[in-house]
Amino acid sequence: KSLRGWTRTDFSTLGDVRVENPFRGGPGAIVVALAEELNGVTRTRPVPKTDYEVSLEAMRLAGHDFFCGLTFPVGEAAATFVVGGWSGSVVGISCIDGADASVNETTRLMDFDQERWYRIRVRVTPAKIECWIDEKKVVNVPLAGRKISLRPGEIERSLPFGLAAW
Repeated sequence: KSLRGWTRTDFSTLGDVRVENPFRGGPGAIVVALAEELNGVTRTRPVPKTDYEVSLEAMRLAGHDFFCGLTFPVGEAAATFVVGGWSGSVVGISCIDGADASVNETTRLMDFDQERWYRIRVRVTPAKIECWIDEKKVVNVPLAGRKISLRPGEIERSLPFGLAAW
């Protein structure tokens, strides 16, 4: 209904971020317009650091890279669940033990249709990170002995919790 509790993320390429209500005849949606590079929104209200679950629906309207980069806390660290990255098909967590979503144990390739809703769900506990696309579990990472971090660069501006697209 509104962007209350959210702000446009201060990436170097500022694109349009707006609420369309209704969106294509259905409920309202936050529309993160295609920008030159990153564009997105960041939560302005407190968020938990562990023992939580978040779900959303995301749709690629344009472009050929990630349409959902969900940055979230993992205890005192943070990670990003990348959906549709690296030319449109990579899914995974950035970063685990210094390796980004394209080259770690969570890396998987998936096809994503333009203009189709995908249900994204992330669960963080002290023991692990789990992620689903639609009802399929695509990430199940134990945290013991692991270093969780963000990929260096502008995605850090999504902290503490944000949604970005490339």
